[in-house]
Amino acid sequence: MSGVVEAELGTRLHERFEPNHLEVLNESHQHSVPANSETHFKVVIVSAQFEPMSRVARHRAIHEAVGSLLSEGIHALSIQAHTPAQWQARGGAVAPSPACRGGSKTPSSGDLQSD
Repeated sequence: MSGVVEAELGTRLHERFEPNHLEVLNESHQHSVPANSETHFKVVIVSAQFEPMSRVARHRAIHEAVGSLLSEGIHALSIQAHTPAQWQARGGAVAPSPACRGGSKTPSSGDLQSD
């Protein structure tokens, strides 16, 4: 089940890039935030529209597409943007996210784990 922000990210990216593949992953649970937060996301997107773009241009276009969501509560957005050929060459593999390097979580926080 996706949250409101996660769903809106997916909608905006689908509308703008018509992707062959799109994953919007809420990784907030891996960080020092309250349960059910929508603050940390990874986007894995494959689109032919990225063919002429540099990596920086792809990231800028994605930031432009998601616009106000970045200023309304999203703290971190990890982007893996590929062309169809790049995605095929990777075998559809998604690079893992690094461990959180932010604030620590307290052991008494129940379902939270230390970073």
